[in-house]
Amino acid sequence: MGTPRKLLSELLGTALLLAIVIGSGIMGERLAGGNAALALVVNTLSTVGGLYVLIEVFGPVSGAHFNPAVSVAMAYKGLLSRSLLAGYVVAQLAGAVLGAWMAHAMFDAGLLQVSTKVRSGPGQWFAEVVATAGLLLVILRAPAARVAAMVAAYIGSAYFFTASTSFANPAAAFGRMFTESFAGIAPASVPGFVAAQLVGAALGVAVSDLLAGAAVAPGAQDR
Repeated sequence: MGTPRKLLSELLGTALLLAIVIGSGIMGERLAGGNAALALVVNTLSTVGGLYVLIEVFGPVSGAHFNPAVSVAMAYKGLLSRSLLAGYVVAQLAGAVLGAWMAHAMFDAGLLQVSTKVRSGPGQWFAEVVATAGLLLVILRAPAARVAAMVAAYIGSAYFFTASTSFANPAAAFGRMFTESFAGIAPASVPGFVAAQLVGAALGVAVSDLLAGAAVAPGAQDR
């Protein structure tokens, strides 16, 4: 598969993912009438369905990373050519901003926005470590035919069990700086989230490697 197609796949996939996350957040807020729990349910269900479809559609082209932390981990594992890593990250970051603009255009909101929603503190950072570590563990350990479903299910669950609502993605954090909506994050909060996500990605890879090195012999689990 040619490099331009892979980069286009990551650009479009990340743009659509952010449009889904931000757009469903805007819709959720409008429908919920101030009920934050209902808005989060709308946001979660839309993200789960959309993420599953995007992975299925773009996975055969680029691997459907849509996430710099995933791309770095895949390059480290030798599952992505290191010559493609920088291009993947640039495409993902550009796609994230494009996705925010797409969501604003669909909802007749101001195209250019900057979030003022502060998301910070040890609990939120630790939540991002947990969310990203779990995401990498699922990606690396899930059976190939079930990756899309398992990743979508994990992210949907993590929207609720993590204090940060599971960004688990530096590109998502970057793109969500540019929306003053339910899904936004203030620029000053982004470095803490990204640092936590990279730590989580490294932890997820380490745990996956540890599990791979501790394979159970057939039938041993039944003894």
